[in-house]
Amino acid sequence: MNKNQGQIINLPNTLSIIRLVLIPAVVVCLYFPGRLGSFLAALFFGLAAITDLLDGFYARRYKIVTPLGKFLDPLADKLLVSVTMIMLVALDRAPAWIVILIIGREMAVTGLRGIAVAEGKVIEASSLGKYKTIFQSVALICLALHYQYFEVDFHDVGMTFLWGALILTMWSGWLYFRMIKRALL
Repeated sequence: MNKNQGQIINLPNTLSIIRLVLIPAVVVCLYFPGRLGSFLAALFFGLAAITDLLDGFYARRYKIVTPLGKFLDPLADKLLVSVTMIMLVALDRAPAWIVILIIGREMAVTGLRGIAVAEGKVIEASSLGKYKTIFQSVALICLALHYQYFEVDFHDVGMTFLWGALILTMWSGWLYFRMIKRALL
């Protein structure tokens, strides 16, 4: 066992905790949906998304993988995306049906991966899932910004990326279901 594997407080776990702490900041800023609140919400969401990239990078590069990290990282990711999407629906910045499909897929895949783990099977994340995450992050930053800046309508840009995220989400979800079906049968 790597000496870093037993540590609870390490850089990747700290970054996941920072991501969790940024979620209420995004929510509070979206409660004030004017330009300033929207800008700050997008900024905090963007910072949280960067912590997601960094914690994975450091965990893999320095082999700092802990059971707590395996729990915190996906929890922080799913909470950040789900809570932000729900707030954007409440602000009429994102269609509820798209958010329901994306969050529903996340819950279904997480549940099926849990079943696979209980059966001793590990279903790895696909590269398509990484693209989905990028599209979701860009979409949510732009939809949080919402307003026009420098003659760019960030709501329209966000909706374009949200449609891309929806397609990638459904596609990667279908691939996960196929992998899990093969692994369990």
